[in-house]
Amino acid sequence: MAGVSTKEIKNRIRSMQATRQITKAMEMVAASKLRRAQSQVLSARPYFEALYGTIHDIVDANSDFASPYLQKRDGNKVLYVVIAGDRGLAGGYNSNVFKLVMAELAGKEATVLPVGKKAVEFFKSRNVNTLAVHYGDAANVSLGDCFTVAKLLSKAFLKGGYDEIYVAYTSFVSVLTQTPAVLRLLPLIRQETGKEGERVSDILYEPDSVRVFEEIIPEYLGGMLYGALCESRAAEQAARRTAMDSATSNADEMIDKLSLEFNRARQAAITQEITEIIAGS
Repeated sequence: MAGVSTKEIKNRIRSMQATRQITKAMEMVAASKLRRAQSQVLSARPYFEALYGTIHDIVDANSDFASPYLQKRDGNKVLYVVIAGDRGLAGGYNSNVFKLVMAELAGKEATVLPVGKKAVEFFKSRNVNTLAVHYGDAANVSLGDCFTVAKLLSKAFLKGGYDEIYVAYTSFVSVLTQTPAVLRLLPLIRQETGKEGERVSDILYEPDSVRVFEEIIPEYLGGMLYGALCESRAAEQAARRTAMDSATSNADEMIDKLSLEFNRARQAAITQEITEIIAGS
């Protein structure tokens, strides 16, 4: 910083200190929200696992079981429910899931249902066909909204509006690791269980397993969407906490560097004044 006055350096130090206070506060807020988001993830998983187990118990125990939700279609009409954040300052949280989705959309007649302000802005700026923009605030999307969307998706799939339906979200692995993922919702995949007719369900369904299967699919989709939403919320807060922690550390390093430069500049000014006094005398 040759030629920079001590006053300018001091102003930069004050600016960095103010920035550090902001990043530290955002880190603490993200840490608080992360704890709440983690509890939502843990509470949502048992519900999803029960639905998932019931569906596959019915499908795998009935080798001759046929349903429109199991039929693989040859069409190219695909719908992606993309869950992102409402704000930035979260590292690569938003950009990573967008990159994954754009790679998936290549060569497909795709429609996107964006969830979150960043998702709405991203696909709107790229002129991607969107189903709706009613869920632009991901923080306010509730469990009821997820079931509403699930019913719309199941009806659209049955009517042939879409051949495949996916959800793109960010999986919360740990506080330091968040992985973008794409999960197929429809059509469902029958699990390989060996010989046909070998497995028999231990559960008796009333009135029958086919009726239960048809009724439970919207609930299953709603649980999937809500689980993906909870995962994404936790991943967003973890990514923001990590990003703000890194920003705070960088601010500390910058403040230390500026303080060193300030001390050097002040020492140089004092030395110059002493030299001028001696030379004058």
